[in-house]
Amino acid sequence: MHTVGELLRQWRHRRRLSQLDLAIAADVSARHVSLVETGRSNPSADMVLRLADQLDVPLRDRNRLLLAAGFAPRYAERPLDDAALSAARNAVERVLRAHEPYPALAFDRRWNIVMTNAAVEPFLAEVDPELLRPPVNLLRLGLDPRGLARLVVNMADVRAVFRSRVRRQLAAAPDPGLAALYEELLEPGPDDPPADSDVVIQMIVRHSGRELRLFSTITTFGTPQDITLDEVAIESYYPADAETAAHFKNPATDR
Repeated sequence: MHTVGELLRQWRHRRRLSQLDLAIAADVSARHVSLVETGRSNPSADMVLRLADQLDVPLRDRNRLLLAAGFAPRYAERPLDDAALSAARNAVERVLRAHEPYPALAFDRRWNIVMTNAAVEPFLAEVDPELLRPPVNLLRLGLDPRGLARLVVNMADVRAVFRSRVRRQLAAAPDPGLAALYEELLEPGPDDPPADSDVVIQMIVRHSGRELRLFSTITTFGTPQDITLDEVAIESYYPADAETAAHFKNPATDR
């Protein structure tokens, strides 16, 4: 097992900060940061969390830092349907419903879908039922030929966007399960294009006899205190042209 100092040093290197940078941000001395990292000083729980906050360490990994320092975990991890998270769950449901008639869904750190709105359902009608068995994984659903991949016209561009996003996610907070998904589904091939920007690249989907053009945005909780909420993201899809907007607003008359 790594010591808390070793783990903090790993996170500091991951964030590309010097000891002085971290010390200034956390309002402590660079010498103290050095002593903590080398194990010559045992940090308090508050100090561990202060440094973790400046390093933008995810809540799950803050618990690991606390355990390594000899303290109890500070952050709970409850399922989204737990009574304690009812307000947050209701907030996610409201965001998803408010986005209708356009598709939106919520997923966890490993891209397992935890909630969708009604506009997503028509796109799942022709998906292999095997891919819809819980937990439904958005990466697998989007990239597997039995899933949505056969509907996506510009699959190479979309795959490059997924690859770029997961790479950044792994760089920010390594996760063995997500790394395994990356190796299975997103390892680049010789003909794969780079993703210049995952903000403006459209996803073109064949649906209801036409091509729909969509782009997406990501929403996360601000200052969550539960691991589940810290790892939930909401992806909302928007029409990229007037024809696509008209299809979602009047799907029955658009056929």
